[in-house]
Amino acid sequence: MQLIRKLLFPISLLYGLIVFFRNRLYDMGVFSSKTFAVKTICVGNLSVGGTGKTPMIELLVRELGESFRVAILSRGYKRRTKGFLLAGNHTSVEELGDEPFQLKKKFPKVAVAVDADRRNGINQLRTDIDPNVILLDDAFQHRKVKPDFSILLTAYDNLYVNDWYLPTGDLRDFKGEANRADIIVITKCPADLSNTDKSTILLQLAPKHYQKVFFSYLDYNRDLKGVEMPLESLKTKNVTLVTGIANPTPLEMFLKSSGITFEHLKFNDHHFFTDAEIEDLKKKETILTTEKDYVRLKSKIPNLHYIEVKHEFLYDGKEALRQELLQFMTKNS
Repeated sequence: MQLIRKLLFPISLLYGLIVFFRNRLYDMGVFSSKTFAVKTICVGNLSVGGTGKTPMIELLVRELGESFRVAILSRGYKRRTKGFLLAGNHTSVEELGDEPFQLKKKFPKVAVAVDADRRNGINQLRTDIDPNVILLDDAFQHRKVKPDFSILLTAYDNLYVNDWYLPTGDLRDFKGEANRADIIVITKCPADLSNTDKSTILLQLAPKHYQKVFFSYLDYNRDLKGVEMPLESLKTKNVTLVTGIANPTPLEMFLKSSGITFEHLKFNDHHFFTDAEIEDLKKKETILTTEKDYVRLKSKIPNLHYIEVKHEFLYDGKEALRQELLQFMTKNS
């Protein structure tokens, strides 16, 4: 696969030029980028794959949800519906998409909607919900909406400055678009990240004077959900790890460091499991999965456990982020 990606380098050059000129057309006003009366916070990245967008949305809901009416707008990737859909008590994962469904189940009082047309989705939420703030999930590259505040995520082991454009690399947007971010979060850092490594990353990123950079790591809950049990109990079981996420490596490393032995069945990101795959999984003794995969499997497989994950910040980053959000929400309000 790596050889094929290298052979496709000329295509990646063309792709990089296309995204560069597309963004310049937005910058020059040839393509319009619309702002809205309601406050909007964009969470996204420049690459395909997992940088921790959903845990970041969850963090924002927790930080803002007690003081403000929060709504979430997502594309609803791979959902089996079209147009605008506001999640209700009986909306299915197939209708909504796995990540929005996960968010709705975790925060039932928060309005969660999906619409590939972000402009239409924002207008519908303003009419139906009248929120104080809309969280735009995975919308950094969607220039038709100009958010009021942008949080850009990039993974520690694959910084956008060191990446290349699709299909040779993982970048789906031009590197220079990072300048539009108000905050850059380096996700999936080692929990013991040194000051030297931090300084090296800051030199590589060269953030603008108006940008704040935070460092976070993934914190896995040792109390498993679904069929609840302590993580330690898995040491005595035949464990099958089932993942349909972009980058399961951090989870693999965490389980191995915790002394868990497992076989790993990897599926593509947002994978909807077939009947045959479900029947095979039912034969496994103990299945551990991610929260995103759990919402697609929970009613189909017994003895199914999932592990929660959240962002934790280094160097007092969480409090600094909280202050940035408070300042944004109270500005001109």
